[in-house]
Amino acid sequence: MCPATYFDIEYEINPWMRLSRQVDRPRAQSQWQELHRVLTAELGVTVELMEPVRGLPDLVFTANAGYVSGRVVLSSNFKYPQRRGETPHFEAWFLSHGYRVHRPAEECFFEGAGDALPLGEAIFAGYRHRSEICSHQKVATLTGRQVLSLELVDSAFYHLDTCFCPLGNGAALYYPGAFDAYARTVIEANVPRPIAVAEQDARLFACNAVVVGRTVVLNAGCADIEERLRKAGYSPRAMDLSEFMKSGGSAKCLTLLLE
Repeated sequence: MCPATYFDIEYEINPWMRLSRQVDRPRAQSQWQELHRVLTAELGVTVELMEPVRGLPDLVFTANAGYVSGRVVLSSNFKYPQRRGETPHFEAWFLSHGYRVHRPAEECFFEGAGDALPLGEAIFAGYRHRSEICSHQKVATLTGRQVLSLELVDSAFYHLDTCFCPLGNGAALYYPGAFDAYARTVIEANVPRPIAVAEQDARLFACNAVVVGRTVVLNAGCADIEERLRKAGYSPRAMDLSEFMKSGGSAKCLTLLLE
């Protein structure tokens, strides 16, 4: 995770971001600190921190740093120039902590764990809005795992982790409206227990959740999916992350799982 010290809306690169709708920075920092507290104090997660950098407001969204498999990292190649300055800082952190860093081809965009999520033996990988399908072969080569490509068709769900959340044990949340027909078929064929999320909850970032065992940390207000998670044997932990939604992110975007 990266503290929200410099988090702000300084540009518009997805449908959620509006220069006219600025971040309440003290509130954002309080929300980030509460997420950190819940993960560490309540759920016992070990969280590594990296230093925030002035002028890189989206560095807080560490999910986009790269895809981590063991001690190997496929670094991100951001589509928009506004975020490309993050890459050297992410790579420096990985290298200083003993990871081997690989890069996608220069002409092939890839935005890390925002668009590549493991479930079972496979990795589900999104493409179209930010990452390109050409990156999926590199993910497969580095990890030795099957990569299932999913086309995203709604620009509001520009990364896979905004509309798909592996829960483990063959289960996953997903918002059907974010995917083309073939991608929905792939999900239904390869996820033994798919849980479809209604549009109202999807637009409250229900799928952008952090899963710790049977606890699902997600943005507040997703009443329907919270109830369905309980019925499926999970414990939803709702949090107010509304300031980060202004930039198109929530709990999952603010974290990167290190194996």
